[in-house]
Amino acid sequence: MQRRTPHRRPAPPSTPVVETELLIESIGAQGDGVAGDVFAPLTLPGERVRAKVSGGRAEIIEVLQPSPDRVRPPCVHYGDCGGCSLQHWASGSYLAWKVDLIRQALARVRLETDILPPFAAPPASRRRIALHARRAGREIILGFKARREWRVVPLMLCEVADPALVAALPALRRLAEAFLEHPKSAPILHVTLTLTGLDIDISGVERRAGGGLSADARMRAAAIAAEIDAARVSLGGEMVYLARPARVGLGAAVVNLPPGGFLQAVPQAETAMAAFAREAAAGARRIADLYCGAGTFTFPLAEIAPVLAVDGSAGAIEALKGAIATAPGLKSIIAQARDLDRRPMIAQELKGVDVVLFDPPRAGAIVQSGQIAQSGAARVIGVSCNPATFARDARVLADAGFRLDRVLPVDQFLWSGHIELVGVFSRGAQN
Repeated sequence: MQRRTPHRRPAPPSTPVVETELLIESIGAQGDGVAGDVFAPLTLPGERVRAKVSGGRAEIIEVLQPSPDRVRPPCVHYGDCGGCSLQHWASGSYLAWKVDLIRQALARVRLETDILPPFAAPPASRRRIALHARRAGREIILGFKARREWRVVPLMLCEVADPALVAALPALRRLAEAFLEHPKSAPILHVTLTLTGLDIDISGVERRAGGGLSADARMRAAAIAAEIDAARVSLGGEMVYLARPARVGLGAAVVNLPPGGFLQAVPQAETAMAAFAREAAAGARRIADLYCGAGTFTFPLAEIAPVLAVDGSAGAIEALKGAIATAPGLKSIIAQARDLDRRPMIAQELKGVDVVLFDPPRAGAIVQSGQIAQSGAARVIGVSCNPATFARDARVLADAGFRLDRVLPVDQFLWSGHIELVGVFSRGAQN
């Protein structure tokens, strides 16, 4: 029988590369310089640069006329590493740009408010990082993804990570090797610095027919974890090694963090956001904390009034419940696991609640916002990692008669294009 030759699409023609000069007009939402319809990473407004341009993207050859806001990047990995792409920008102008991202997002939905001076995370403060591991011959490469490439940049130093995480890099590189036994595995080590040591949850490991890791690989991983005195190592939430619970402080409580559980990246930012939310909730009689996680805001808010805490993660809710006893003197906390995107708390269920805090994932909470808008709450506190979805949800509240009183910008991910915020709403004239 004659075999048919499979039809193959012709390879797309390569995009021509043009060397030219560019005048950078502004910075786009992702942190790249913009010159007409060309995006130019690692540039600043007003700069004239020589670049190779292909397909609307530029790679800088030389900065011909630097901005007065250009500063020397502190990190040895700058330009190669895909993180911290704005290290070359002076702090004042950099933060003003981030605040303007929030202002622009609100303006697109016809909202204005008082935007407070931003909280700015200091260097060397991040307690949570995600490290990619690859094998290169006999060498194990551990680090962050390269800029615009799948390649991993071997990490020696990190200007944003807590020094304890940086010091652990050689040991983490050894640990990563145990999870590279399958040639298709591309492990990501999600490393969190907790009160009781390193908590390491690993994803990206190829699933074997009989499970994720061989018994030998598990034994090697556990032995290395014991050597480095890690608190816990898990594989997609499944325990590989446990010396002690991974504990974090949330308000007055001490929480046993579930494997892979969400935690704010910078403790100082968490403290600032919680204090802002607690101030906004002053005088409340009953509070609902929606998308509460393991209790980042629940425990500070329970200093004021009884709290109904709801989240889609059963593990986070169990951790929250287990921590209640560690914080005597708080008002009552009722916690329940519930997928708020599929089954939001409806307005009737929020009866008697006068303050609602919601802290949804990046996609926002459009359906839940509608129910909050219909409730009898007098104040709403919105926490967001995405100004665009926050603005969309804020418009829903504004159309129901809420006023956006003020917003606290939170620069938790230093030198990136990412900005977070906490907004406070009250019943008032329609915006």
